[in-house]
Amino acid sequence: MGNHFLEGNFAPVEREYTSTRLTVTGQLPGYLDGRYLRNGPNPADPDPETHHWFLGRGMVHGVRLREGRAEWYRSRRVGTDEGGANTNVIGHAGRTIALVEGGLPQWELSEELDTLGVCDFGGTLSGYTAHPKRDPRTGELHAVSYQFGLGNRVQYSVVGTDGRARRTVDIEVTGAPMMHDFSLTERYVVFYDLPVTFDPDQAPVPIDVPDPLTARTGRGVSSLPYRWNPDYPARIGVMPREGDTSDVRWFDVGQCYVFHPLNAYDEDDRIVLDVVRHPKMFDRALHGPAEGEPTLDRWTVDLALGKVVEDRIDEHGQEFPRVDERLVGLPHRYGYATALDDRSRSVGTVYKHDLHKGSVDAHRFGPGREPGEFVFVPSSADAGEDEGVLMGYVYDAAEARSDLVLLDAGTLETVAAVHLPDRVPHGFHGNWVPAEA
Repeated sequence: MGNHFLEGNFAPVEREYTSTRLTVTGQLPGYLDGRYLRNGPNPADPDPETHHWFLGRGMVHGVRLREGRAEWYRSRRVGTDEGGANTNVIGHAGRTIALVEGGLPQWELSEELDTLGVCDFGGTLSGYTAHPKRDPRTGELHAVSYQFGLGNRVQYSVVGTDGRARRTVDIEVTGAPMMHDFSLTERYVVFYDLPVTFDPDQAPVPIDVPDPLTARTGRGVSSLPYRWNPDYPARIGVMPREGDTSDVRWFDVGQCYVFHPLNAYDEDDRIVLDVVRHPKMFDRALHGPAEGEPTLDRWTVDLALGKVVEDRIDEHGQEFPRVDERLVGLPHRYGYATALDDRSRSVGTVYKHDLHKGSVDAHRFGPGREPGEFVFVPSSADAGEDEGVLMGYVYDAAEARSDLVLLDAGTLETVAAVHLPDRVPHGFHGNWVPAEA
């Protein structure tokens, strides 16, 4: 049986690329001055029997936009041959940082995406997350990090605008979960303690970790040492921003897994969490997420009654949810996501959710065109929530290359496309990094 996470546009590319002669269809908005960057794994000589999509040295693909022009496209491997962060890439405190989770090192990149060295936030952190959240009021990065070496703890941290951690708090959890992401509101930090846990039987080297921290399943072989653990309780934790582990309140939820919340916000004595919910993860499908279509759900945490109400927003398969970053932790109306099937394959569509109307609009790219994650960029600092563009890479199977496509966030009509000379493999997360960031 093949490994579809090494086929088609999941397959790695063989070389780094630089192009300063890019063709553009349509008109790039003049207000865009910065780089669109996206990270993803680009493994060398992977073994199809054991390869997991989440593994492999990272490669960042970037396009520089300025004054209505596309100045360059670059793809660069991250880190060293021994490994490089492969999951996200951000700008913070004047640095470009490639991110990964699980205790592996983060890497600082140059403006042109070459690796400069390991980033440890000025010696204040060892290990980080692929999903920090920037507080739109303060500019600080909030994060929840995990690694199996921490045992039954995860770490909440706050990195200031100077690029150094000003606060770290260890939080006790049930076992050793893969806590890929978290949620942030104006008042609270929300932890997703869900039943995908460290499995030493799948680790690349023997590791002795006592139960109940692990899921010892013995089913199959994967290069990623995390598995579905049906005996692990599914719950979410709520902690005041300035609290510690003794202040966390835990709430049961139905068995499932969440990689990515869309956003979260406070509403009186409730917390509203919009999340992409997977029914199961890494139980029998061990090469990547492929155990049922992920849906967009709303979980409402009632702090007074001590319970969570779970509702379905949209049953279509989707992932990589994004919101206007100016509204992280605040009430939002719109959210964006990429349509995926039950094996994490792109089905050629980007969704726009209007959460006030309860409606969803779609942009369909056409046969053989496969979008990845799309991010929202406002047209100005005070623009409305859908006044701006969505941007992301779209693979064209017929031409075996990719475009950077910009959509009008209000109408979902195509604004422009930057035609790239190479293929951008399906990967994970990216961001618009303004020139002043």
